[in-house]
Amino acid sequence: MKKLQIKIPVILPQVSNENDPCVKRFIRELEAKDGIEKVHIADEKSDEVPQLCFHYDPELISIDRIQTLAKLTSASIGDKYGHRLIEVKGIRHIKHARKIEESLNLLPGILQSAVSATGMVGLEYEIAKIDEKKILEFLRKVGLDIITTEVNVKYYLKIASEDIEPLKEANKKEQNHDEGEDHEHSHSGILGKNTELIFSIICGALLGIGFGLSYVESIPDWISLSLYIGAYFFGGYFTAKEAVETIAKGGFEIDFLMLVAAIGAAILSAWAEGALLLFLFSLGHALEHYAMNKARKSIAALADLAPKTALLKKDGKTQEVGIDTLRIGDVIVVKPNSKIAADGVVINGKSSVNQAPITGESVPVDKIPVEDTKKEYSQEDDIKDENRVFAGTINGNSTLEVKVIKEAKDSTLSRLVKMVNEAQTQKSPTQLLTDKFEKYFVPSVLILVVILLFAFLIIDEPFSTSFYRAMAVLVAASPCALAISTPSAVLSGVARAAQGGVLIKGGRPLEDLGVITAVAFDKTGTLTEGKPKLTQVVPLGKTKVNELLKIAVAVENLSDHPLAKAVVRDGKERLKGVEIPEASNLEAVLGKGIKASLGSDKIYVGNLALFEDLDDAKPSEEVKSNVRELEDGGNTTMLIRRNREYIGIIALMDTPREAAKETLKKLKALGIKRMIMLTGDNQKVADAVAKEIGLTDAWGSLLPEEKVDAIKKLMKEESKVAMIGDGVNDAPAMANSTVGIAMGAAGSDVALETADIALMADKLETLPFAIGLSRKAKTIIKQNLWVSLGIVAVLIPSTILGLANIGTAVVIHEGSTLLVVFNALRLLAYKK
Repeated sequence: MKKLQIKIPVILPQVSNENDPCVKRFIRELEAKDGIEKVHIADEKSDEVPQLCFHYDPELISIDRIQTLAKLTSASIGDKYGHRLIEVKGIRHIKHARKIEESLNLLPGILQSAVSATGMVGLEYEIAKIDEKKILEFLRKVGLDIITTEVNVKYYLKIASEDIEPLKEANKKEQNHDEGEDHEHSHSGILGKNTELIFSIICGALLGIGFGLSYVESIPDWISLSLYIGAYFFGGYFTAKEAVETIAKGGFEIDFLMLVAAIGAAILSAWAEGALLLFLFSLGHALEHYAMNKARKSIAALADLAPKTALLKKDGKTQEVGIDTLRIGDVIVVKPNSKIAADGVVINGKSSVNQAPITGESVPVDKIPVEDTKKEYSQEDDIKDENRVFAGTINGNSTLEVKVIKEAKDSTLSRLVKMVNEAQTQKSPTQLLTDKFEKYFVPSVLILVVILLFAFLIIDEPFSTSFYRAMAVLVAASPCALAISTPSAVLSGVARAAQGGVLIKGGRPLEDLGVITAVAFDKTGTLTEGKPKLTQVVPLGKTKVNELLKIAVAVENLSDHPLAKAVVRDGKERLKGVEIPEASNLEAVLGKGIKASLGSDKIYVGNLALFEDLDDAKPSEEVKSNVRELEDGGNTTMLIRRNREYIGIIALMDTPREAAKETLKKLKALGIKRMIMLTGDNQKVADAVAKEIGLTDAWGSLLPEEKVDAIKKLMKEESKVAMIGDGVNDAPAMANSTVGIAMGAAGSDVALETADIALMADKLETLPFAIGLSRKAKTIIKQNLWVSLGIVAVLIPSTILGLANIGTAVVIHEGSTLLVVFNALRLLAYKK
């Protein structure tokens, strides 16, 4: 297993030296992440900045992810390593992508590369050793056209309105190519982008005519032979081109074995079989391109959601402008039934917006203007859903005015497009396993073929028979279906998830989510609404309900505590039309409550602890009993005293989401054995919520670091655990789980960065869809592996024993390749 070691300059704010306990805690948190073996302080320093040395497995974690985790732990990272996603044209298939990946990994300064057959190249490199210009030069040298180094909506908008060829030419000129250098390396040609498919059909036609004419006695044999030679040319053109290019670079591809087998068939005068091999092989490649492009287009369709232009409102007038010219603070007008052009907040108008393209929500969301239209919202994290809109979503029947809070390149849609494209380059555990298997399998096949070539020395048979058998084994043993079985399923799964409002960051989380047996939930904002509501108003003595509420609202109106705001909001709702008196002289007692003056009265509002330390006017046992009874039911209580008289109790609760109970039922039906709530609230509150919605466990009174310990404990008990939260406070716990899932990631940069999987909508009910899709993907990957390995296992002995010839082997071989691809494409049709 490949292991890498890197040194990153790290600055921890407010830390005096590297022996500080904060540094040790920071290192512990990083070491807990899967893929990071060890973190320690390096001996040398760079510019007096401590260097953290990371020992990590690049197959499990990327440098970009390490740097993100470090930043989330409040560290400042030096710009020592680069992370780049480049879109290219000219990658023909998965084996070609792998060959480019291997070549990139040999370049000095490249720490890790991942190349997808869809044309995405993910790179991590040392900036001091190699720069972007050298990387692009190398990619061109291996026959690729650079489409873009900025994979975002802006680029896709460009190609939507311009022809791709002029764009490519402009790109080439910008990069100052050497004169005379050949840049046409894709499978397009004189017949356009479908040249390979057309060549394959011509090959099949020539083969069919030649084969038919061979049965007509009056037609000389040389005519059929000429047609077979023509079939060889058209069927073998691209295979031979690839083989020559690969061998010229000192490489070797399984395609070359196919070519050798076809030439071998020709030497043995089995021209028809050789032509059949090349026909089916080239047809298989062409159809493989078609299938992979279908999955890729479903991802690119995300970017097509954004409109090309926006109606900019300036000085009372509106004008149409390109979305890339919009700046933060600009005001755009969104007409009825049109797409919203930028992320922003509504400042005028009311309408329903279809957010399905971004969040997967099926029901349109009502939008209203923000309270303060002059405020700058670009740095705000907590914008209400009814005020926020996203680029690419569709306005309803009323006109809206929207203040832009993110430029086109930084919009949620743009980030979603970029992350989905990055996900294509992340290999799954099964793919890593099959890659390793192939490394040993291909040389083993070559050794077997060499042995079979000399079978005539042991068995009484002519050399031509041994040679034919060896060529048949070459065809039978080609692991094409195995190579494409996993990446095609991962690509389809990631694409389908994105359509459903779920961002899955690569093959690993896609597969891991399918095997989890336990889900840990954050409580506030995940299982519950995250907004406390007034649930009980209990007057004591002769006090009336409305009188108690008026006093509570008047006093709490002075406080900006979330619980106080809830009392004021819900209290005013209940007291509609009733005048609220004004309180004064607010005094807060940390963690216990508040004191204030209301007219000539002194009002105290707080928990039991406030009154224990206040004076000798203690609450009676009956009052205490009432408070504890409400708390046992999961409520947060406020006891209210006027002067020395206890006049009532107010209870609030962060109520469970409406969908929580049903969602947990669906998770249970999916086979999730344990559903655990992790919360900082007391155990009684935790138990009350758990009982109401149907959780198996509830662990209360947890500090953030104790949530990490809880996840570690669960991992020991259950092995595979998902942690779902809002992606901000729960980042350390997510990092320690098998799969970290963030809710409500649309518009939240932190949630998008921290999680392995992001539910774009703030909807818990999306979780069963994500787990169900992952399970389906895992099933399809297993099916594909069994098909591809099973066929190779049957074909090799069959060809060795002479039960199958080259023709049979190639039909079954290419059939299995297409079978696994189209099986993977079934994921695109997965229903919620």
